Amino acid sequence: MTAPRAFDAERALALAHRTFDIEAQALLGLKPRTGRAFTAAVEMMLGCTGRVVVMGMGKSGHVGRKIAATLSSTGTPALFVHPAEASHGDLGMVSAGDVVLAISNSGESDELNAILPVLKRLDVPVVAMTGGADSSLARHADLCLDSAVDKEACPLNLAPTASTTAQLAIGDALAVALLDARGFREEDFARSHPGGALGRKLLTHVRDLMRSGDAVPRVAADAGFIELMREMTDKGLGATAVVDDDGRAIGIFTDGDLRRLVAKGLDLRSLRAREVMHVSPHVVRDDALAVDAADMMEQHRVTSLLVADAAGRLIGAINTNDLLRAKVI
Repeated sequence: MTAPRAFDAERALALAHRTFDIEAQALLGLKPRTGRAFTAAVEMMLGCTGRVVVMGMGKSGHVGRKIAATLSSTGTPALFVHPAEASHGDLGMVSAGDVVLAISNSGESDELNAILPVLKRLDVPVVAMTGGADSSLARHADLCLDSAVDKEACPLNLAPTASTTAQLAIGDALAVALLDARGFREEDFARSHPGGALGRKLLTHVRDLMRSGDAVPRVAADAGFIELMREMTDKGLGATAVVDDDGRAIGIFTDGDLRRLVAKGLDLRSLRAREVMHVSPHVVRDDALAVDAADMMEQHRVTSLLVADAAGRLIGAINTNDLLRAKVI
């Protein structure tokens, strides 16, 4: 290896722009060559009763792992099997009902081509993704997706760059077409990503976060002001519900209401809960999504909501701190 040249910022930036141009053109070049074989591959994977088994060596293998992960997270069961390991036992992971997606830029990967006859004997269909239209892989596959590029972004035209970008894009296109055909929705995506932001928003309900039981501040309508304040202080929500004999919330009293009463100079000790409460408090159902509760708080400019069951009885309370802790907002 020759000695490294002095760093040239202008040259580095020019190479970056050149890389973007070459890879963008490579992707656009896929469009006229993506036709019946692509739709047939989608149809084959859609009808697959097993899994899509993705295989590839080297950089194609790295791309294959990502494609398998994308398929799995968007409703198409998939896994990655390393071709070299497949020859030493891992081929047992492939069974009837599966579809193999074999990725090789040249189409002449020895490790991949060595297991093609076995896949044929297993009657497992093979979808090739290759830049070699006349390669061994293309000839032995049931379907061939053309991933050829005019040149790599590498200045030496050696390191897989534009070719792996093309492979990745075709894999994404397969995943998008499949999720659309399956009617895959946001809720389905959330179930595959329960730890992500979308999962929290679409899977977390108010009942999962609300305070319940004795932690919910509540007083009867004829409760005195001292009892009202004691309930607010003990429960630490900054508010208390006022309930009727059936346990339904008919009002709410908040810290803000207390400050306004103090400012008026009234004799607070003589007041009853029904005299100081806000009627028709903002109530959310316990089966509502937590994100909907957050939207409701924002809409009404409040920091807490009372929670009711299907019969309208008070069963909980939730505030912005609860939502923040759960990373819903």
